Amino acid sequence: MTSLLVIIVLLLVGVAIWQITKIFDLTQVGANRNRSQIADNKDNNIQGYLMFGFLVFLYVFVIYGLFKWSDLVLIDPASEHGADYDNLMWITFGVVFFVLAITQALLFYFAFKYRGEEGKKAVYFADNDRLEFIWTIIPVFVLAGLILYGLYTWTNIMFVDEDEDVMYVELYAKQFAWTARYSGKDNVLGKANVRLIEGINTTGVDLEDPNAQDDIVTTTELHIPKGKKIVFKLRSQDVLHSAFMPHFRAQMNCVPGMVTQFAFRPIMTTDEMRQTEHMIEKVHNINKIRSKKSTELVANGESPLDPYTFDYLLLCNKICGASHYNMQMKIVVDTPEEYQNWLKDQPTIVKTVADEKAAKAAESAPVVTVTVAKKVDSAKVAAIATPVAVK
Repeated sequence: MTSLLVIIVLLLVGVAIWQITKIFDLTQVGANRNRSQIADNKDNNIQGYLMFGFLVFLYVFVIYGLFKWSDLVLIDPASEHGADYDNLMWITFGVVFFVLAITQALLFYFAFKYRGEEGKKAVYFADNDRLEFIWTIIPVFVLAGLILYGLYTWTNIMFVDEDEDVMYVELYAKQFAWTARYSGKDNVLGKANVRLIEGINTTGVDLEDPNAQDDIVTTTELHIPKGKKIVFKLRSQDVLHSAFMPHFRAQMNCVPGMVTQFAFRPIMTTDEMRQTEHMIEKVHNINKIRSKKSTELVANGESPLDPYTFDYLLLCNKICGASHYNMQMKIVVDTPEEYQNWLKDQPTIVKTVADEKAAKAAESAPVVTVTVAKKVDSAKVAAIATPVAVK
């Protein structure tokens, strides 16, 4: 509702400004003005200098933005392939900014230099083979180089050696939550089907499949060990989702009816990432903002915000519905020892389902009332029943 009111106010302001300009134009009737609707030298000079002004504004804004918001860029990749991913991104950015700086400077320079003048006619070139060859062949080589480098990087990221020691984890997406399923000791994920979803078995694991007997399902946190390559199998129950793990430079669509895949090797635990210089500064800045906001909340009688602590997150990067923004899951990167300690405390999906059925059976069982016969002392009864004479 607030957004709608802001839009309406902006529209009304625009209409008011338009009406004011019309009124101002009417007040100039009779003044010595050129109303021929043909641009003269003064108009052309103004337009030329405005072109230069916009060029300066463009450069200043870009440079300002680089310094102002550079701290929002994720610096330290937490996966093995993250460095290659970042190199590709920075090289692409460098080429784009270099081309932008040259082309925009030439564009606005020529717009100023060749602005209209009275009596001056534009020179027309039918064609220029040399110029066309230059501005065609240079982009061809530059773009071909970027594409080939991108394909090489993508192939290295996506390639998984079948003989490599990997761990399989399934990420199951549905509106608006994530579920993780671990392959267990056999390192093989059991079969699953949406038709088998029932009760606590929210991912539709085939409980009769031998490979599913040691599978572990969790909906709270995704724990993964540092240094181990994890192959993620991705499924969706309802609509198109996208598993996005920004600090690991990982993203892959979750498509209903099919299984997609993405693999990476974590190289930095959660605690190690929290201790990096960049993350310490980022957390400090966030907590400064939260502290300021908390002061306002307390003044209004509301509860203050909790201090921010960094955690890796699994997000959905597709607009999948009304609560899309809230579809996230905490990722914890442990040391191998910490991961094994966590894993051994997790029940298998088979045991979880069995426990749930047992609990439901106990709740629905009929209550049997047991009547216990009480032994009565006949002597005491007789004494009570005998009348006593009162003198």
